[in-house]
Amino acid sequence: MDYAAIVVLEILYMIAFLALISAGLAIVFGMMRVINLAHGEFVMLGGYATIAAAKAGINVYFAMLVIAPIVVGIVGLVVERLIVRFLYGRMIDIMLATWGLSLLLIGLVTLIFGNTPVSVPTPIPGYQIGHYQMGGYNLFVIAVAVVLMCAMWFALRYTRVGLIARGTMQGRDVVASLGYNPSTIFMLTFTVGAALSGLAGGVMAPLTGLLPSIGGAYIAKAFITVITGGAAVIAGTLSTAGLFGAVDQLVSFASTPVLGEIAMLALALVLLRLMPQGVTGQFFRNST
Repeated sequence: MDYAAIVVLEILYMIAFLALISAGLAIVFGMMRVINLAHGEFVMLGGYATIAAAKAGINVYFAMLVIAPIVVGIVGLVVERLIVRFLYGRMIDIMLATWGLSLLLIGLVTLIFGNTPVSVPTPIPGYQIGHYQMGGYNLFVIAVAVVLMCAMWFALRYTRVGLIARGTMQGRDVVASLGYNPSTIFMLTFTVGAALSGLAGGVMAPLTGLLPSIGGAYIAKAFITVITGGAAVIAGTLSTAGLFGAVDQLVSFASTPVLGEIAMLALALVLLRLMPQGVTGQFFRNST
């Protein structure tokens, strides 16, 4: 029974992890069809912002939940105004530009913070389940993911912001017909996506030793989660995060974490082959 509880908690943590690191990319890709190859570096910047703020004496929760999203959101705003807004509709150009941006951000962070791992202490102690020791902070990550997904669902479903966001998913003409400037809406959408990436990086910072190159560990999992999920932001992210999180952890417990990640990637390839429009394109067409 204790072992089963550990497995369930680890599956929930992996689902929460995938949902958190994918939320910002889901907003940008799902609403704007922008493939941001610097997404992993935005998550990385959120982690470094949290660690820098915590080392400056700021409360770690305020640093990860407020400062990290604001800092990365500002970075996203600058990137959208200086680079991305000139490339809408040119997918290859955006991919190349954001790939170059990711290399630039890695270089700048290496220059400022160095190339050695940095971290912040986990603010929540572990707890005991039978003979097993569990990380208490994992429960906080799960709680943050649940609150974030619920907030996004409510905003998209029941607010005017959600109406505008759904219009953004349909294209510039729909946004303009609602009486809004498409350029402004795209700018705000990209900024919010970047801020959510920063939030994910901030929340995950106490769990990992940060390096400037850590974005690569996030972007692959975020991309397979979002693209396999399909166009629906919430339903797509949650459905594939649930599938991949369960497969990853079950295979990891049965064998090794490496095989768990391989199984997750193999499942993504199978799903994309069977459902080219993603899980939501097949099962949840009317979902947000």
